[in-house]
Amino acid sequence: MEQSRLKKYAELIVKCGLNVQKGQEVIIRCGLDQPDFVTLVVEECYKCGAERVKVEWSYMPVTKLNYDYRSLESLSEVTEVEKAEWQRKVDKLSCLLWLDSDDPDGLNGTDSGKISKANMARYPIIKPYRDSLENRYQWCIAAVPGKEWAKKIYPDISWEDGVEKLWNDILYCSRVSEDPLKEWEVHNKNLANRCKFLNDYKFERLEYKSGNGTDFSVGLNPIGVFMAGGELTLGSKIYFNPNIPSEEVFTTPLRGKAEGKVVATKPLSYQGKLIENFWFRFENGKVVELHADRNQDLLEKMVAMDEGAAYLGECALIAYDSPINNTGILFYNTLFDENASCHLALGRGFNNCIENFEKYSVEEFGKLGVNDSMIHVDFMIGSKDMSIVGVTKDGKRVQIFKDGNWAI
Repeated sequence: MEQSRLKKYAELIVKCGLNVQKGQEVIIRCGLDQPDFVTLVVEECYKCGAERVKVEWSYMPVTKLNYDYRSLESLSEVTEVEKAEWQRKVDKLSCLLWLDSDDPDGLNGTDSGKISKANMARYPIIKPYRDSLENRYQWCIAAVPGKEWAKKIYPDISWEDGVEKLWNDILYCSRVSEDPLKEWEVHNKNLANRCKFLNDYKFERLEYKSGNGTDFSVGLNPIGVFMAGGELTLGSKIYFNPNIPSEEVFTTPLRGKAEGKVVATKPLSYQGKLIENFWFRFENGKVVELHADRNQDLLEKMVAMDEGAAYLGECALIAYDSPINNTGILFYNTLFDENASCHLALGRGFNNCIENFEKYSVEEFGKLGVNDSMIHVDFMIGSKDMSIVGVTKDGKRVQIFKDGNWAI
């Protein structure tokens, strides 16, 4: 891969994704797959004035061994060192970057029940720190190729050629052009215009229909807003883009207001395993029935993680004719597949999708109808024939999506 393109990508992630400010601390979480690129990102952070850049390396085979051999009690523990690290993030408001390159099948054979139980035990201890950080710091998820990930997408060529092809795919989907910073400035403006159109209508609900069996209605929060692209931190008002790539216009639905069946159109990579050919049926906002051809037990554990895991936290609108979907590639990676076409998410909602959200406490968001959960899991439902109709409080019906794409 041309070094000049990789430098542009590193600059895009640091300046547009995180928007690192002088004196800030940056934490980078990544695998061992692309150390040279991580080095470029670290250097770019320091060029932007970062005070300290910490890289937290991981390796999926070692992660799998930890899950296989450690006891549930050991996996469930939140050590004093971890608590101190969380508190430092709260105090410093560190920028957090995830560079994802994980093997989609990397945790096959592990005990998903043990992982779920450990996460459930850790969550109440970690939650207060997360609540303190909510909307106050910059974060970004981007991707780099991993050997096993590339082999999964391109099984018929050498892994070296697969990694090179995956680099090209990532850079194309991430809009790494001659001037990616300018490209993203225009992209963010276009997404903001979509949001304005939707927000001006104040839709009461969205109705989804598709030939694959999706027939679904979801209620929207009366004081909710659609968001897209970049967002501002509270207090410091720093503009950043949490996802690179990103094509979605999204909102947080009203808890308890979802009815009908939604059929997934892409596999879901969850806890290092693939859940395939699945659907959910909702009543009074909650999943009451589900099915998956592969790893249904994992899907069942997911929606039972806590009381909010079976309710929706996000509705995202993405054109079927998107750059990511037009590659024709199934990435087996939520960052990319969720931005290929429309998706929903089970679990935690977004507090900043509420008008004047800064006025409310964490406890008040629940009363306003924002779902809370330890999980937030996106699954894709967009299809070539999908129709989405927005319905206003006075009954006006507006065709938002037709034949999978924006109708507005």
